[in-house]
Amino acid sequence: MALVRLPDGTELQLPSPATPRDVAAAIGPGLAKAALAAVIDEKTVGIDAPLPDREEAVDVRLLTKKDPEALDVMRHSCAHVMARAIMRLHEGVRLAFGPTVEGGFYYDIDLDHPISEDDFAAIEAEMAKIVKLDEPFERIEEPRDQALQICRDLEQSYKVEHIDGGLADQETLSFYRQGEFLDLCRGPHVPSAGAIGAFKVLSVAGAYWKGDQNRKQLQRVYGTAFFSKQDLNEHLQRIEEAKRRDHRVLGKQLELFTINPEMVGSGLVLWQPKGAIIRNGLETFVRDELQMRGYQPVYTPNIGRIELYETSGHYPYYKDSMFSPITLEHEEQYLLKPMNCPHHAMIYKTRPRSYRELPLRLAEFGTVYRYEQSGELSGMTRVRGFTQDDAHIFCTSEQVPDEFRGCIEMTQMVLDLLGLASYRVRLGFREPGSDKYVGDAANWDKAERSLVEVCTSLGMEFTVEHGEAAFYGPKADFVVTDCIGREWQLGTVQLDYNLPTDERFGLEYIGADNKPHQAVMIHRAPLGSMERFIGVLIEHFAGAFPLWLAPEQVRILSVSQKFEEYARRVEQQLRAARLRVTGDYRPEKIGAKIRDGQLELTPYMFIIGGREVESETVAVRDRLLGDLGPMKIDEAIAKMQAEIAAKQVRQSFDSNAGLGERGTNNEY
Repeated sequence: MALVRLPDGTELQLPSPATPRDVAAAIGPGLAKAALAAVIDEKTVGIDAPLPDREEAVDVRLLTKKDPEALDVMRHSCAHVMARAIMRLHEGVRLAFGPTVEGGFYYDIDLDHPISEDDFAAIEAEMAKIVKLDEPFERIEEPRDQALQICRDLEQSYKVEHIDGGLADQETLSFYRQGEFLDLCRGPHVPSAGAIGAFKVLSVAGAYWKGDQNRKQLQRVYGTAFFSKQDLNEHLQRIEEAKRRDHRVLGKQLELFTINPEMVGSGLVLWQPKGAIIRNGLETFVRDELQMRGYQPVYTPNIGRIELYETSGHYPYYKDSMFSPITLEHEEQYLLKPMNCPHHAMIYKTRPRSYRELPLRLAEFGTVYRYEQSGELSGMTRVRGFTQDDAHIFCTSEQVPDEFRGCIEMTQMVLDLLGLASYRVRLGFREPGSDKYVGDAANWDKAERSLVEVCTSLGMEFTVEHGEAAFYGPKADFVVTDCIGREWQLGTVQLDYNLPTDERFGLEYIGADNKPHQAVMIHRAPLGSMERFIGVLIEHFAGAFPLWLAPEQVRILSVSQKFEEYARRVEQQLRAARLRVTGDYRPEKIGAKIRDGQLELTPYMFIIGGREVESETVAVRDRLLGDLGPMKIDEAIAKMQAEIAAKQVRQSFDSNAGLGERGTNNEY
C-alpha cells in the first residue's frame, strides 16, 4: 500500500503502484477530471507519475487550473503543440529547446524557411487542430543508447548532440509522444492537449544554439497560453502597454541614451545629456543619503591584477562572465573590474583597524564590466558595462543585525520614494550539498539565520530560494513589481562571513580585549546598477519622470514673438532658481507648442502672452492636470521648488496584473 499525505494533513492509503491520478480519483470524480499535474515532495510531475515506493507518507498536492504551477505545465505542453504544428507545415524542422519563460514559452528551431508574422496565423490554425484532437501526452523512458538512436532516426541532430554532451551523465532519458510527434523532454505535461486553453504565437527572434554566438543561429518562436480567453486578452493588452513603455524606444525618442554596437560595442551605454541629468539626480540623492547615514566615499580603478580576483574567489567562480585578462609586460595580467568589493577590501586593509572604528562604511558609484552573451543583452537592463551604487560595510558580528537592518531600510526608502512601493524580498540561500560555495558551514548557517531574523524583526514578508546565494554569502534581493505588473530584481543586500577570512583577505580588527577578530562584510546596492534601474524607471514612468528627476522641468512658451523679451526674462529667473528650463520662441501657433511639450513629456509649461506681460505673471500648464491659471513668477517658482524638495511622484499608474509567471526550463 502507498501512504499519501495531502496538504490539509489528511492521509490516504492506496494500492501500490499508485499515481497522482489515483489520488485524485480516491478523493472524487470531479477532482479526477480537473487534476492536470501534481507536486510530489515539492517537485512538479505529471498526473501519471509513479508515487515513490517507500514506507513513510508521500506529500502530494494536486494541481488544477487554479494553481500557478498548472499554468506553467500547460504552457510547456503548448510549446510542444506549437513545435508539432510547425513540423506539420514545414519539412526539415530540427528541434532544439522549448522551455517556458516569464509570460509564456518559446521553441528554438532550425528551419530553412524563415518564420515571420505572416506565418503566425497558419501556425495557430494548425495548433487549434491538434488541441481539438485532444490526444494524450504519453511519457516514454528509454536507456541512453536507445534514446540516442531514436533521435538519430528522427534526424534531430541537436537532440543527439545534447544527449552526447549536456546529458552525458544520464543513464535513462524520457520522451513525450503526442500523435506523430515525439520529443526528448523531461516534462511534465498536462494529460492531453484538450487541457490547453487560449494561445497565441507572439514573435520570432534569432538565438544561437546553446547561447554560443560561434554556433548556428536558430529561430526562436515565442508564444503564450492561458486557461481562459479573457486572461489571454488581458495579457496581450499588457504586452501592448509594455511595448509603449519600452525603454529602448523611449530612450531614443527622448534622447536619454544610445548604444552603438558597431563603433563603441554591444552592451555599452552612451548617456546623452538628458539621460545624464536623470542619472546625476539619482546619484546626488543617494550620495546625500549615504552621507547622512555615515558612509564614506571612495574611488577605485576600473582594472585590477588578476591575483586580486583570484583571492576574492570571483576568478575563477565567475570566469566565464568576465572579460579576458589583459597581459602586460613581465606577464602581469589584469582584468576589467567585475566587482567593487575586492577593491574595497584592500582599502580596509591599508592599516590596522580598531573595533572603535567599526562599522566602517565605504561607498562608491563604481563601474564594473561583465561579459554577457550577445543574445542576453537588452537595452540598459542587460549590459556589459554598468555602474553600481555600491557600498561595503565592515563591522563586528554583534553589529550585523543593525547594519543589515539599515541597508534594508534604505533600500525600502529609495524604492518607496520613486513610486516602486510594490516589491517582495527574496532571500537567496545556498543549495544544500552543493560545492559551489566557499567558507565554513557554521558561518553560512549564522548568516542565513541573521537574514531571517532581521527581515522578521522588520515585519517584512519574504521567500527563501535555495541556490540563489552568492558564492561567498546569502543575500536579500528586492524584486520590484512595476506599474503594469512586471517583476524586476533591483536592490540587493548580501551578508558575507567568507571574504574577510584568512583564506581570502584576512580582514581583521583589534577588539576591546586587545586581540584580533575577523570582521564581517555586508555588500549592498539599493538601486543595483544605474543602467538597469533607470531602464526600469523609464518603463515604469513611461518616460514621464517626476519633476525632481525630469531632464526638462519647465518650458517657456511665447504666444508670439512680440512677447519673447519678457519670456526670456522669466526663463532667466527660473534658471537663477536652479530649475531646468528651456524656451520655445518659434513662430508657431501656441497650440502646436503645447502639443509638442505634451509629447515630449515636459512636466510644466509656462505660457506667456499679452495678459501675462501686462500682469507680470505666467499661465501655468501642468502636464497631468492641464491649465492651472495665472501665477506670479515667484509663486510658480515656489510651487515647483516645493514639489522638487518633496520629491513627489504624481504620475497616475495603471495597476494591471502581472505579465505572467516566471517559468522554468522543462527541457533537458
